[in-house]
Amino acid sequence: MRGTARALLSAARAAWRQNFPVDGRDVARWFPGHMAKGLKKMQSSLKLVDCIIEVHDARIPLSGRNPLFQETLGIKPHVLVLNKMDLADLSEQQKIIQHLEREGLKNIIFTNCVKDENVKQMSSSWATVLLFVVEEQNRAQIVPMVTALVGSSYRYHRGENAEYCIMVIGVPNVGKSSLINSLRRQHLRKGKATRVGGEPGITRAVMSKIQVCERPPMFLLDTPGVLAPRIGSVETGLKLALCGTVLDHLVGEETLADYLLYTLNRHQLLGYVQHYGLDGACDDVVSVLKRVAVRLGKMQKVKVLTGTGDVNVIQPNYTAAARDFLRTFRSGLLGPVMLDRDMLHTPPADP
Repeated sequence: MRGTARALLSAARAAWRQNFPVDGRDVARWFPGHMAKGLKKMQSSLKLVDCIIEVHDARIPLSGRNPLFQETLGIKPHVLVLNKMDLADLSEQQKIIQHLEREGLKNIIFTNCVKDENVKQMSSSWATVLLFVVEEQNRAQIVPMVTALVGSSYRYHRGENAEYCIMVIGVPNVGKSSLINSLRRQHLRKGKATRVGGEPGITRAVMSKIQVCERPPMFLLDTPGVLAPRIGSVETGLKLALCGTVLDHLVGEETLADYLLYTLNRHQLLGYVQHYGLDGACDDVVSVLKRVAVRLGKMQKVKVLTGTGDVNVIQPNYTAAARDFLRTFRSGLLGPVMLDRDMLHTPPADP
């Protein structure tokens, strides 16, 4: 039986797509062009800032970061926080760090800034408890690291000011506000100060200073998410969209669901088969979404023009099924994933 199952899986894998079709997709239309204003606002606030914390999604640690952050904000000490580590496959974490260090990033912290509730309220599995402990320890490193960086840097005209002012930056929906709220809970035992949402665009303006620590007195500036004005490739755009940096309908829910299916199959992450009770893994998104829609009861009436007039036909709601597929992936129910896996195995370019 096991040999038969392996043979079937190998046959299915051989039929899976090795590349995702990107022809005709205009990535520039997916991303709003008004974000330059936010970057200018950040630049104008730099004189008040002692250090930069850049937050990015741990599922795409090597792609999608805005290069303008380094170019325009790089004069300040810099910490890269790779958030949502609970959703990322970090089995090759050391390779990720090595890649980033070659880019000149030395201060890197992996964390999850949402699930910091008491361990007693969580699953009792040791794996979950261990992940929680690691996340807590990583978050605890942020303030000491920032304090050391500021202490060893020249603060210009802020040298007499005892308060530390830190700017939090990143592309949309990577958890900047969640980081601020998490640090407040950890160091001040206070509730959230900034609004948090699962969609990009919740933070719309550079806000006033928010205190997150008393010793040293540390204040953070929350900022709106700012994407690069030009996305390097369609696949990078799809990764960013899959992580929720833009609204799904701008890319197309079914397009995103297709890229997700392609990625899960290539990485042999077949949890979607069991989650939706499918007969087996499949690389045809139409077939998968049809089964998902039928299983979840997501159907719709469609008028079909016939020779005798309009007829109402019940059909699967593919868009609703795609939304559920994406929501299930983003909540971690399909398992952790590393969307930049191929980049980790690509030799670095010669300088």
